[in-house]
Amino acid sequence: MVLTAHFVDLDWKLQKRVLNFVHLPLPRKEANIADCILKCLKEWEIEDKVFTISVDNASANDSCIKILKDNFATNGRLLCNGKLFHVRCCAHILNIMVQHGLQQVQDIIEKVHDTVDFLNASDARLKRFGELASQYNVQDRKLILECKTRWNSTYDMLDCAIKFRKVFPRYALHDHPYNYCPDDDEWEKIEKLLEILKVFKATTNIISGSEYPTANLFLGEVRRIKVLLDVKSESLDDFVKSMVANMKERFTKYWGECNLLMAIGSVMDPRLKMRAVEIAFPKMFPSDLVRENIGKVKDIMYQLFEEYLRIYSSTCNVEESGECAFPINAHGGDVTSSGAIYGIMVYENVVSTIILNFV
Repeated sequence: MVLTAHFVDLDWKLQKRVLNFVHLPLPRKEANIADCILKCLKEWEIEDKVFTISVDNASANDSCIKILKDNFATNGRLLCNGKLFHVRCCAHILNIMVQHGLQQVQDIIEKVHDTVDFLNASDARLKRFGELASQYNVQDRKLILECKTRWNSTYDMLDCAIKFRKVFPRYALHDHPYNYCPDDDEWEKIEKLLEILKVFKATTNIISGSEYPTANLFLGEVRRIKVLLDVKSESLDDFVKSMVANMKERFTKYWGECNLLMAIGSVMDPRLKMRAVEIAFPKMFPSDLVRENIGKVKDIMYQLFEEYLRIYSSTCNVEESGECAFPINAHGGDVTSSGAIYGIMVYENVVSTIILNFV
């Protein structure tokens, strides 16, 4: 298990550190995972500074998070009663959605995989294939083989192979042992699949960045995916409609409810503010839930501000009257500029996110 911490240092630089790399033998029970995490946090003396923990969607992780949540609640540093503590890995959810969509074309993907594997196994085959490709003015000469555990590598393989769709049948005439060539109908399905996966790949690349802040980008990218799925679900093509239906099922399971932390990340972006959720939510939720979910985001923003103010009030500039220089009653209106800045500045001493990965 890899335990990674992300935080903002005193110079406002985004930092990323691997805290531990530990062997957890099977079966990985939730109590063992939780104990391992707590031990690591105590060794680093940051057990009272954790804001969120991001994990994939394994059932053991859900139980582990519950144990950790109960533990952190006892020290009084679990913000908003733990509403923001557990964060499901956004990239992992996208992976689950894509994998469900790919199930429908798995036999076609296998043909392309076997084709690339067959050609790459011999320099003579690759040379002959390159000669045929030049006759069709295909500039690329290198075929990409997927890593089956990474869907984006499957996209790369298909995106590369489709450029040679006219070359493969020609090559089959010269090398009779080669019998993996997809037919025209299968290439058409691959083309339609790539049109959808292209958006997923772009989104995954954006939200998976580790050298720049990404939390403010999640909501817009998830909205982009939802709009794509809604449009494609109305397609007259039965193949596309069926594939997208599988993806939408997973989208609803994980993002069908209001994701508060995702919304907060966008609102805290000074270029977006509340306008971000006002634009995104009507595309993501049924019309009867839009206003309710926007209200949830506003409430959690006020709650966060007041909790930070309570925790860090001792750092305020206190006047002779004993009153804090920053406004305390955030519900009296919009958060003022000074209050908003204060709410962000106190964040610098908090470990913003702990990431769990199993390898």
